[in-house]
Amino acid sequence: MLLLGLDLGTSSIKASVVDGSTGKLVASAQYPDTENTISSPLDGWAEQDPEMWWTCVQEAIQRCNSSGKYNPKDIQAVGIAYQMHGLVIVDRNLSVLRPSIIWCDSRAVEIGKKAFDKIGHEKCLSNLLNSPGNFTASKLAWVKENEPKVYGSIYKIMLPGDFIAMKLTGEITTSNSALSEGIFWDFQTNGVSEDVMKCYGFPATILPEIRPLFSNHGEVKSSIADALGLKAGIPVTYKSGDQPNNALSLNVLDPGEVAATAGTSGVIYSVSDKVSYDPKSRVNTFAHVNHELNGLNRLGTLLCINGTGILNRWVRDNVASGLSYQEMNALASKVNEGADGLRILPFGNGAERVLENKVIGATFQRLNLNAHANAHIIRAAQEGIAYSLKYGMDIMAENGTSPSVIRAGKANMFLSDIFSQTLVNVTGVAVELYDTDGAKGAALGSGIGVKYFTNPKDAFVNMEKIGIIEPETEKASTYQEIYQDWKSILDNQLADD
Repeated sequence: MLLLGLDLGTSSIKASVVDGSTGKLVASAQYPDTENTISSPLDGWAEQDPEMWWTCVQEAIQRCNSSGKYNPKDIQAVGIAYQMHGLVIVDRNLSVLRPSIIWCDSRAVEIGKKAFDKIGHEKCLSNLLNSPGNFTASKLAWVKENEPKVYGSIYKIMLPGDFIAMKLTGEITTSNSALSEGIFWDFQTNGVSEDVMKCYGFPATILPEIRPLFSNHGEVKSSIADALGLKAGIPVTYKSGDQPNNALSLNVLDPGEVAATAGTSGVIYSVSDKVSYDPKSRVNTFAHVNHELNGLNRLGTLLCINGTGILNRWVRDNVASGLSYQEMNALASKVNEGADGLRILPFGNGAERVLENKVIGATFQRLNLNAHANAHIIRAAQEGIAYSLKYGMDIMAENGTSPSVIRAGKANMFLSDIFSQTLVNVTGVAVELYDTDGAKGAALGSGIGVKYFTNPKDAFVNMEKIGIIEPETEKASTYQEIYQDWKSILDNQLADD
C-alpha cells in the first residue's frame, strides 16, 4: 500500500512515498533546490504565487518517481500538508486572481482588530476561540476593501492545500479544521461563523464544500495522472495545515501530547479535549486533525513564532560567508552560552501573534564590534529563537499547557545541537526526536483517509524514537539568567513600541 504525501512549505515543496504496511519511507524528493522567495511589494506584505507551488509540487513528485524505488502506478492515495492561514482566490475558470497572501503577511491586522471589536471580544473568543487577527478571513476582507474588482471576480476562496488538491482533482473542498484556522468556524454552533460572514459581508457561496478532513476530497484527473506517471482516479484523502499535520506525523493526537517544529517559523502545538482560548489571543486554538473523528473532541493550541528558521537563513545568507548550516553550527559551538552578551530578538517576519500582533522587527542588542564575530551572531540568533519559544511556552502555561516532554522531527532547526539544547535547558522540558517530517505525515494521513488504517493511532505503530535531548540540570541557572536578560530587552522594546 503506497501512499503519497505532499508538504507545501514556504521555502520548498517535499514529496514522500511511504509503505503503509510498514510505515517506512520508500522515497522522497524536494523542489526547488534553493528556497522559494516571498514577495513583499509593501512593508509588512508577504505573498507567493500559487501556480509556483503547483510547479514545485509536480517537480517534487517527478523527482520522487525518478528514484526508481517504486512503481508510481502503485500509489493508492494522496495526502497534503500546507502552510497555514494563506488565502488563495480563483474565478469560475479556476484561474488564480492574485498572489496568495500568506501566513506571515501583516496587512490585515487592523481589519482583524476592528472585527474583534465589532463582533465583540467575548463572542469571538468563546465561539471562534481566537481574535480574527490577520488570519485568512481578515485577509479576504482586505481584498474586498482594497481590490474590489478582484473581489468581485471571486468564485471560491481556498487555503493553500485546498488549491493543490484542486489542481490534482478539479474539485474544491475544505474541512472544519481548515476553516477554523482561517477563523471562519464557530465552535459553539459547529458550523461556519455567521458572525464573521456578516461582519465582513461575505456570501456563504464563496467558501468551498466542507468535507471531513479524513475523506475523499476528489480523485486525480487523467490528464494530471498521465503527466505525473500516476494512476488516474487515486483519491486525495487528507488535507491539513502544516502544524496539525506535524503533530499527526509525531502521533500527537490525544490530550496532553505536545509537538514542536522549527522551520521558517517555530511552533509548539498541544492537544486538548477542552474548548479553551487565550484571553489575549497570543496563542491560538484550532480544530485538530481528529476533531470530531469518532465523536472525539480534539483541539490544538498553537504557539507560533514567525521568525525562527527564516532568521537562521538570513544569518547564513548575510553573515555566515557561504557556510552551510552544519558548518555554522560547528562554528557557533565554539562560543560560550550567551554569546558573550550578544542578544538577538528574532521577530523580523511580520506581525507576531505572541506579541499581540505587534510588528517590532528583529533586533540585535549589545553588539560589540571589537568582541563579536560571525560565530557570536550565529549562536545569539539560535539562542534568541529558543528564548522566543520559551517566552511563548510561558503563555501556554498560563492557559494550562505545561508539557513534560515534547516530540519533534529531527529536521530544520532541530538539526542544530545549539538550538535544541538551549530550548531544552531553558524550558526544562525534554525533547524526543523522531525520523519523520510533514510529507511523511501527510502520506500516512492519506492512509487514514482511505481507511487503510482503522484509526489514526494504527498508522504509527512502527514509529521509532531516534533520540532524546535531556535538560542539563547543572546549567539550568545559567540559561535562566541569560533568558531573563533576553526577556528584559524584549519587555523594554514592547513598552517603547
